[in-house]
Amino acid sequence: MSQQVGKVETLFLHEHGEDVRVVAQRDGSRLFRGVLELKETDAGPRPRRLRIEDGSGEQLRSPDQFVELARRASRIRISQQTGPVARERITEMLDGYQLDAKVVRTCRFCASAGRYSPITSETAIAADGESICPDCASEELDRQLAFDGSITGDARKRLEELLLEVQDLDRITNLLSGQLDPDLTKFDEISATTEDVDPVRVDSLGLHPGVQDRLESRFDTLLPVQSLAVEHGATDGEDQLVVSATATGKTLVGEMAGLDRVLNGEGKMLFLVPLVALANQKYDDFQDRYGDMVDVSLRVGASRIADEGGRFDPEADIIVGTYEGIDHALRTGKDLGNIGTVVIDEVHTLGEDERGHRLDGLISRLKYYCERGMTESSRNERAGEARRETSRTKAESETNRGGNAREYGDTQWIYLSATVGNPGQLAKKLRATLIEFEERPVPIERHVTFADGREKIETEKKLVKRAFDTKSSKGYRGQTIIFTNSRRRCHQISRKLNYSSAPYHAGLDNRKRKRVEKQFADQELAAVVTTAALAAGVDFPASQVIFDSLAMGIEWLTVQEFSQMLGRAGRPDYHDKGTVYVLVEPDCTYHNSMEMTEDEVAFRLLKGEMEPVITRYDEGAAVEETLANVTVAGKQAKRLNDRMVGEVPTKHALGKLLEYDFIDGLSPTPLGRAVTRHFLAPDESFQLLDGIRKGEDPYDIVAGMELRDEH
Repeated sequence: MSQQVGKVETLFLHEHGEDVRVVAQRDGSRLFRGVLELKETDAGPRPRRLRIEDGSGEQLRSPDQFVELARRASRIRISQQTGPVARERITEMLDGYQLDAKVVRTCRFCASAGRYSPITSETAIAADGESICPDCASEELDRQLAFDGSITGDARKRLEELLLEVQDLDRITNLLSGQLDPDLTKFDEISATTEDVDPVRVDSLGLHPGVQDRLESRFDTLLPVQSLAVEHGATDGEDQLVVSATATGKTLVGEMAGLDRVLNGEGKMLFLVPLVALANQKYDDFQDRYGDMVDVSLRVGASRIADEGGRFDPEADIIVGTYEGIDHALRTGKDLGNIGTVVIDEVHTLGEDERGHRLDGLISRLKYYCERGMTESSRNERAGEARRETSRTKAESETNRGGNAREYGDTQWIYLSATVGNPGQLAKKLRATLIEFEERPVPIERHVTFADGREKIETEKKLVKRAFDTKSSKGYRGQTIIFTNSRRRCHQISRKLNYSSAPYHAGLDNRKRKRVEKQFADQELAAVVTTAALAAGVDFPASQVIFDSLAMGIEWLTVQEFSQMLGRAGRPDYHDKGTVYVLVEPDCTYHNSMEMTEDEVAFRLLKGEMEPVITRYDEGAAVEETLANVTVAGKQAKRLNDRMVGEVPTKHALGKLLEYDFIDGLSPTPLGRAVTRHFLAPDESFQLLDGIRKGEDPYDIVAGMELRDEH
């Protein structure tokens, strides 16, 4: 055997019942393993024979061959896991041949499997009261993950990294059952950042007295992002894209500019948001804050069956509306009056698959409306010749818009967003001055833990209690926003939380939502539970945000949506830091159309960079927006297409519109008008027509369309 094996670097011995496990290694590789049988003699324990493992069988070797092998070894090691009696017996046997051995700390799993795996305090992993090597700990973790459910990709990698970091397998497996060890759940910390911006004094703004007095009663100075916007012309008619984190005061930029122009007779303000619930909330805010000075109206759109604009008054000074509500008014030829300011909130919606092209089309159509509506008579109605001259001078220079003269009258456009990955590029596309402010006033700790649907609520109970029982240095209790993916789940969670809480979603009437907002502001509620769909409009001073779900309906959150929602944790006037908990259900999806699982999505969102806002057009979107532009602008439709943010294949879209009998020349047919009036994609309109022609029940047709969308 010695000729076959050659020099042995390490001979490793480990208790194996009444016998001894033997492993020979050289250069880190195992040469062989076997079992040494011992016998008792008058001189003490001695080798009886050595059984070398050979595939599925064994080769027997004489005692002398073991002794020769031991003498040729550079070192002999005995595992620390070998019991005291067995260790003494092995040492006595080696002493009989004047061979020295050292006891070393090794991995029991490895030793039992015939592997020599010494471990140190730097490499040992605690597991069930003993220490094992990193490889065996990883294998044990894999077995636990397989038992609990499939965790794949980044989630598995994250757990393995934590295992090596904390060196305790039990703590990692406890994490899988929703335990809240903060040292383990902490994923990272987003540091507080500040920018040095000289605040603008409110009494220096020189706005219409109605606005000026109202602002001076609320503030002495503007917040940094507001100050930057004013310094770059927000109150002088300059178009702006304002990009800043949640709760930094972006909305007031649009309010100041728009209300000032309203009161100076320079046209009404449109304030546009993506969702009906947000429009209702903003309408109430404007009524409460400015209703004594101006008329406020609401335009939340029309259903696909009937126009239900609700409280809409086109003569109002301020119209709060949804994108679809105002677009419907344009598509059906309604007169919106003389528009002085358009504020587009959540403008990053331009990058969404379903709604992006519709917002893109709306902006282009609304600019066309404003351009066309600038008649001489409406200009003469405006007060303030000096202000108009300033605006004309700015429009001629256009130094901040890449040299593009304003093509849509004197209307001022202000776009707001917390989450844009390509702000410079988007500002250029929108022909607006970029106002970007990256301050985060308090740090945010982000945590990840694992739990199934039932365990999530138990975890939320603990987190809500822990936050509410803690006061900040400013004297405020910690309060929590829990984001989930359905109204039903909102109520389910709220009922089960131990501390006072309330559901908050678009299904509640304004009175109930206002009550919840006041109770939260008065610190009477420990938590609100809301839908991800309402995330953009939730304005609660919370210290903690919990993601009960990473889905919005049946779609996973985007990096933009996730970032905006977590940004609601921590307010500088209330809290020392913000805390975010992402509760991940391994192998979970909320709809069969979801290709990724929640554990995969979680780490994509946590590691993801802000995505660029790009409006993409497939054939259906191109046809839909081109038809709407033909309906609104006729022969000018191509010009409207050309100035949209996304690239629209106009020639191809017009060809399809002719083929579908949606247009006749550059005018919509009655069918085309019906399609665009109800925001139908081409395939939807054909399905609807087919059902009508077959005499199907209208409810069956609609149900069929919904089921089709589900798949």
